Amino acid sequence: MSMTMTQKILAAHADLPQVQAGDLIEAKLDLVLGNDITAPVAIRVFEQTGFKSVFDPERIAIVLDHYTPCKDIKSAELCQISRNFARKHGIRHFYDVGQAGIEHALLPEKGLVAPGECIIGADSHTCTYGALGAFSTGVGSTDMAAGIAAGENWFKVPAAIKVTLTGTLPKHVCGKDVILHLIGEIGVDGALYRSLEFMGDGVASLSMDDRFTISNMAIEAGAKNGIFPVDEKTVAYVSGRVTRPYKVYEADPDAVYEREVVIDLSALRPTVSMPHLPSNTKTIDQVKGLPIDQVVIGSCTNGRISDLRAAAAILKGRKVSAGVRCIVIPATQAVSLQCLREGLTEIFLEAGCAFSTPTCGPCLGGHMGCMAAGERAVSTTNRNFVGRMGHTGSEVILASPEVAAASAVAGCLADPADYDRGGEEA
Repeated sequence: MSMTMTQKILAAHADLPQVQAGDLIEAKLDLVLGNDITAPVAIRVFEQTGFKSVFDPERIAIVLDHYTPCKDIKSAELCQISRNFARKHGIRHFYDVGQAGIEHALLPEKGLVAPGECIIGADSHTCTYGALGAFSTGVGSTDMAAGIAAGENWFKVPAAIKVTLTGTLPKHVCGKDVILHLIGEIGVDGALYRSLEFMGDGVASLSMDDRFTISNMAIEAGAKNGIFPVDEKTVAYVSGRVTRPYKVYEADPDAVYEREVVIDLSALRPTVSMPHLPSNTKTIDQVKGLPIDQVVIGSCTNGRISDLRAAAAILKGRKVSAGVRCIVIPATQAVSLQCLREGLTEIFLEAGCAFSTPTCGPCLGGHMGCMAAGERAVSTTNRNFVGRMGHTGSEVILASPEVAAASAVAGCLADPADYDRGGEEA
């Protein structure tokens, strides 16, 4: 029986010769992830259920990133629960302020996720690691508790949608534009409990950061996971990071997909998601000129070094528009250091940006960028639901780092092509 990439990974981790869409299985886990919001809930369930030990302290990761550095007493108490648990059970991969980063950028950077692995995380954007050819998906904190106790979880095997990518991306278009275009085409429930499996000759032209961004936002189309084939770029990325053996899985040529969506990368334009759904997409040509109050550049979706280089190339020698707040948040400590070494930090500060330590803060309206009623932000984050970044009367427009940076300078939604320096780098 033919299987997709996701189905092959799940079958292997369930010790089954084959699985098909709709099967209920128990699969062994390679990594279980929690953060400062979700891990404390899982820890309470773990302890209330009477578990005394974790399945493997080497295969659990807890990253304090959402409300950290702690914004108030409650967030400090949540972090304390996670710290105490990590200390008690010898959790090796525990990342606190000063060593932490935004979890979905940090784990690949640290080599904690690899091709062919099965990963769960008590955070919906755990699907990010599909960029490496892994099956990774978000779960609830109760499932996380079961995972850290038993090293297994149950799954319903998802059906799949084939997303065939052709061509190459034009200038000023990146992975963020690809996934926003796809969500706009199929809707926020267009891949509900499906696996989005990306393939086609266009995949080779995408950087790993593009793939991380695309996989990260698979959940915004309702997908159980998003996954890319493992190619030379994938192998190069994990080389030196992942030191353990891993297995590469490929979809069978006759694997069954519910539908196919074809995207010509060369035809894409910078794309934004207008309030209040990721599927409410427009090209920049349709909406430029709309006034804004805030810009956020960062997050697990677009806070990697390539994202900040792209933003800095536009902001270099320019100023953030009067009346606009621009907040730049590197995704990890390593990205922060690279910004310093390359002079990007200086570019951001001279432009009038606030430059933050790694945190999820503004993405979920937690801190470092909450908005008041009537305010509008352009953000490189991944969700723009009502009240996502503060007051329910505020608005979030999702965009790429280049669109965000151009908008910060213009004081309104702007086309990055209008700020092109003809190839000059940041």
